[in-house]
Amino acid sequence: MPMRCTANSMYDFRLSSVLLATVVVAVGAMIGGELSAVEKSLQFEAAFQGRCGHDSPCQQLCYELHDGMFECDCKTGFTLHEDGYTCTRNDSVTDKIKEFERDIGLTFVDSNEVDSEDSVRFVKHVETQTSPATGSPGLCVRKCGEGTCVFDSRNKQTCRCPFGKTGSTCQITNPIRYPRFNGRSWLAFPPLRGAYKHVQISLEFRPESWDGILFLAAERDDLVGDFMAILLHNGFLEFRFDCGSGLGVVKSEETVILNQWNTLSVYRHRWDAWIQLNRGKRIAGRSKGLFSRITFREPVFIGGRGNTSGLAERFPTDRGFVGCVRLLQANDHRYDFGETPSGDTVKSQEVEECSTDKCTRSPCQHGGKCVTTTNSSLCLCPLGYTGDLCETILDLQVPSFNGSSYLRHPALGDSALSWLDLDIVFKTQSIDGLILYEGYQKYGSADFISVYMIDGHVEFTFDLGTGTVSLRSPWTVSLGEWHRLWISRTGKLAVMRVDNQPEVQILSPGAFTQLSLPLSMYIGGVPDFDTVPSQIKVRTSFRGCIQKVTINDKPLQIVRGALSGANVANCPHPCVAKPCGNDVQCVPIFDKYKCVCDRRCNSSDGDQVSFDGTSFVHYTGHEVQQRITNGHLDINMRFRTTALTGLILWTGRSDRSADFLALGLQDGRIEVTYDLGSGETVLRYNTTGLPINDGHWHRMKFTRDERLSTLTIDNGTKMITISTGRLKQLKHKYRTVFRRYRRRGEVYGKEIQKRICRLHFGLYPEHGLPSETFLVHRQRTCLHIIERERRTQLFSSSSTRARVYTLSLRI
Repeated sequence: MPMRCTANSMYDFRLSSVLLATVVVAVGAMIGGELSAVEKSLQFEAAFQGRCGHDSPCQQLCYELHDGMFECDCKTGFTLHEDGYTCTRNDSVTDKIKEFERDIGLTFVDSNEVDSEDSVRFVKHVETQTSPATGSPGLCVRKCGEGTCVFDSRNKQTCRCPFGKTGSTCQITNPIRYPRFNGRSWLAFPPLRGAYKHVQISLEFRPESWDGILFLAAERDDLVGDFMAILLHNGFLEFRFDCGSGLGVVKSEETVILNQWNTLSVYRHRWDAWIQLNRGKRIAGRSKGLFSRITFREPVFIGGRGNTSGLAERFPTDRGFVGCVRLLQANDHRYDFGETPSGDTVKSQEVEECSTDKCTRSPCQHGGKCVTTTNSSLCLCPLGYTGDLCETILDLQVPSFNGSSYLRHPALGDSALSWLDLDIVFKTQSIDGLILYEGYQKYGSADFISVYMIDGHVEFTFDLGTGTVSLRSPWTVSLGEWHRLWISRTGKLAVMRVDNQPEVQILSPGAFTQLSLPLSMYIGGVPDFDTVPSQIKVRTSFRGCIQKVTINDKPLQIVRGALSGANVANCPHPCVAKPCGNDVQCVPIFDKYKCVCDRRCNSSDGDQVSFDGTSFVHYTGHEVQQRITNGHLDINMRFRTTALTGLILWTGRSDRSADFLALGLQDGRIEVTYDLGSGETVLRYNTTGLPINDGHWHRMKFTRDERLSTLTIDNGTKMITISTGRLKQLKHKYRTVFRRYRRRGEVYGKEIQKRICRLHFGLYPEHGLPSETFLVHRQRTCLHIIERERRTQLFSSSSTRARVYTLSLRI
C-alpha cells in the first residue's frame, strides 16, 4: 500500500521530498511443478522537489520532471534503493539476463567491464528441434550455411537464416535496410533509455495481416511489472502500457490498411497517452494507479515477442507481425535496422529485406510483384508486360527467360500416364537452368518430370513413384545457339536425344509404369524452388529462349496457352517484327519462321510486302487462273529494287512448248516475255535510258488485249508490241507463281516484312522458263501490286488458294 517516506538524513535538503512506495509480492513456480519460496521485493517510485545538479542525491541517473521535481534512476544491473536515490546491484536482473541468453543466444556484458552500458555480444546458440509430426526430437540435417535447420509447421526441414542472410539455404547475402517480418520474426534493440516518464514514438509499417505484435519494451521478460507495447488486434491498433500499478489501453477507431504503408504516432507522458493512426483523429487514454514511471530493462523487440513470456495475460494476441517496417523513432533517436556496430540491431530471427519499400517511389505496374535481389529490387512482370517497372506492353512472340522468369501451364494430368513424348527447341545462355517441371504434389518427391541444364549438359529426370532416374546428354550443348531435344517415355523406359548426339536411355526402377501429374506445368523456371524435389540437381531458373514445346504430338502454345507467368520477354527473332502481319501467326523455325493463316485471314487493297530471294507465292485458285489466262489482262504494279536482274512473275507449265507469261528485270529495266502459242514476244522498257533499280518507288502498268500489249513505267512513254501468229489467249491451267504476299494459306520465308523492301529474285527451274529469258541473279526489290481489273485483289475470293515457299536458288 502507498506510504510516505523522507530522504536519507545524510543529505541536508532545504527542499522537501516525497517518496511513494508500493510492495509487490510475486509468487513463482519452480520447473517440474515445485513451488518456489514467496519472493518479496519492494519497488519504489520517488519524486524530489528541485532540479538535477551536482548537489542532487541521485547516485547514478537523474531525470527532471515538468512540475519542478526530479527522479533518480539506476543503470542496467542495478536497482533503485528504497531511499529513492541509492543504487544496489540486482542479482535477479543478472539471472534474468542469463535466461535471455539461454533463450536467444544473446549475452549482455556487465557495465563495469565495458565502456558502453548497452554493449552486447553474440554467443553460439545450439537449438534442439522437435518434429511437429511426432512430437519427439528429430534430426534436422538440411544444410543451411550460416543458418540453422528447423522443422516448419508441415514437418518440412527449412533454414532459419541469421540477420542479413536469405535464400532457401541462407546462401544469399541481403543487407537489411527495411525489415520484413513473417510472423515468426523479430528484431532486438538495446533497452530504451530516457523514456521512463516521457516517450514519443513514430512508426511506419506495412501490415499483411490483421494481428501481430509491432513493438514491445518491458522491465521483465515475463511481463510482470512495467511494460509498453504496440500491437494489432482484429485490424485495430492498440497501445498498451503499465507503469506498475495498472494497465492502460488506447485503441484506434479505424483499422489499419493492409498491404499499404500506415503511419502511427504514439505519445506518453506519465499516466497519459494518445495515439494517431494515419494522421487521423487522436485517441487518448490513461493507465491505472499512482505510478507514472516505466522502467525498461529488457531489449526492445520489433515485429514479435522475442524471448518474452506471459503475453496471454496481458495481450489479446501473441502472434508475430507480418509485414514490413521502414521507420521507428523513439524520442530523438531514429533506429537503424542494420546490425551492430553500424546499426542498432543486436539480435534477430528470420528477418528479410522488405522488397516493397524499394518499389515504393516507383512501384511495379500492371500487377507486377517487386522482389529483392542482392543489391537492388526486381519487378516480376505478368505476361504481356516488360520494363523495370512492368510499364511497357509487350506482344510476346518467342519467349525469353532471364533467370527469374517462368510460365505456368495447365497440368498434364493423366494424359502422360503410360507414354510421354517431348520435343523442345531451346537456346540457352547459361550452363545451368530449369527448362520444364511438373510434379504430383507441392512438397515431397512423388511423381514428377523435369528437364534442365546442368554444367552445360541436358538432363531429364523423372520419378514414377518408385525412385528417381536421370538421363544426361553425352556432350555439352553450345551457348547462344538453337538446339532440339527429343524425349520419349513408354512405361519404365525413357529415351533422350539432343541434336545429333548419341541417343541415351534408361529404365525406371520398381514395378510402377504410370506417371500422374496433377499440378501445373512450369516452363523456364518455378516461383519457389522449395516446391521442387531435392533430386533435381539444379536450383536456378532457365536463361535463354524456348521456341517450341510439343507434348505427345500436340504443339504447346507456349505464350498463348500459359495460365500465368513472370518476367517473360521477347527473344531476338524475326517473328518479333511480326513479318506475317497482325492477323497471321508467325511460327519460329530455329532462326527462320513460317506464317500460318486461318480462315479469318484477309488482305486489304494496297498491301506492301517483301521477299528475300528464297521465297515465292504459288496461286492455284480457279478465279486467279481464269483472270490471267483470258484474252485481256491489266496489271498495275508499284515496286522498288536495287538489283539488276530477277524474276517477278511467272505463269505457265513446266514444258517449254506451253504458253507462259513472265515479268522481270533485265539489266535494271522491266521486261515482259510471253508466248500465246505462236512464239515468244518480248516487250522491254528502255525509253528513259535510265535503269529503275535506284531504290525508289516506281509504277509499272502492263496491259494485254488479245495480241496487243503495252508497257508503261512512271507515266512515261508507252511501249507497244503485237505478238506473232493468230492465237490471242494465254492457255494453261497449272501454275501461277507471283511475288505476292497474302494472308490465307501458309507462308515460308525469311525477313518477309511489310515496307522492308528486300527481294532476291531468281528463276526456279521447275517453272520451265527458258534460261535465256531472264538471268538468274539476286536482287533487292519490294512490290506493291494492284490488280486493276474489277478493282479487286487476286486473293479476295474465298476460292483463291496460294502458297508461299522458301527454296534454294539454282540455275
